Amino acid sequence: MIHILILNAHFGCLYKPFTNFEAVCGGLNLLLIMRILIIMFLALLIQPSYSKSQSPANHKELIIFHAGSLAVPIKLVAMEYEKRNPGTKIFLESAGSLVCARKVTELKKPCDIIASSDYFVINELLIPDYASWSIRFATNEIVIAYLEKSKYSKEINSDNWMDILQRKDVVYSRSDPDSDPCGYRTLFTFMLAEKYYNKPGLTEKMSLKNKEYVRPKEVDLVALLEANAIDYMFQYKSVAIQHGLKYIELPKEINLSDPSKNDIYSSVSTYVARSKPGIKMKVTGDYINYSITVLDNAPQKEEAVNFLEFLLGREGMEIFKSNGQEPIIPFRTEQPEKLPLQLSKYLPEVKEK
Repeated sequence: MIHILILNAHFGCLYKPFTNFEAVCGGLNLLLIMRILIIMFLALLIQPSYSKSQSPANHKELIIFHAGSLAVPIKLVAMEYEKRNPGTKIFLESAGSLVCARKVTELKKPCDIIASSDYFVINELLIPDYASWSIRFATNEIVIAYLEKSKYSKEINSDNWMDILQRKDVVYSRSDPDSDPCGYRTLFTFMLAEKYYNKPGLTEKMSLKNKEYVRPKEVDLVALLEANAIDYMFQYKSVAIQHGLKYIELPKEINLSDPSKNDIYSSVSTYVARSKPGIKMKVTGDYINYSITVLDNAPQKEEAVNFLEFLLGREGMEIFKSNGQEPIIPFRTEQPEKLPLQLSKYLPEVKEK
């Protein structure tokens, strides 16, 4: 049964439901009523497609896989970019940098941008099959982070930390070398400390203790510390700052922060898992440098390059600096001839060509 509300008082049936058009509305022409009904019906059909056609023509969705230690600054950069580009929505997915690369190489997950805590990951695992270039844009350093209530927090310092951490009642954590560059960088710190402090066997002792507290990425360690499950963690300085943690700064000879110390850093190395199970690759010590790239088959390649232009610009880098992560000055690349033109202004070696 169809119920109609006629809105014209001349019809003699204002706001009155009816089922017999002619009986209720007297002499009203039935053909006219049917035309009105058809127009109303067509309007309902047209409305959804009209609304859809009014959605922003420039709507874009960017997908970024990024290192866990980049979670805070890259989220803030993304939020600012979305404000300036209302048609763009950015989806962020955090993981250890090696895991980020494997999501592309093994799982074939769609992605526009990968931001890694080590340029080695992009250069070794993604170039040339999945990306053509990368830009080194930020640095960091390894510290030992803790809380005021951590055991022996009043006693620990940059000279005795290895003795404090070896105590039976102290628990510390680190990230997984096979998943996260912070993990293999922590191993480098152990190796370099063994030489710097002249403590033979230190690397083995530090690596074997509290192995049950190893986690996939460095930011997972923060939750352990805040839950009082551990006393200390080997962490990036920027993460410690972002979470308001106390931390011990280590000598530059072992904290991987100083490019001028690369001769020392490169004296240590380890092996980590490659993409395929059972296959290892050698990683050599280097100063910490983060890198970023747009994948060759990025679904939103043009918009991804636009985002990088903003991230690498003055405002983007100010966000990184305010969150404890210093830019690399100047930015660097090993593939200057492959860079998008709008990014070349940030790299001196490209300008000179």
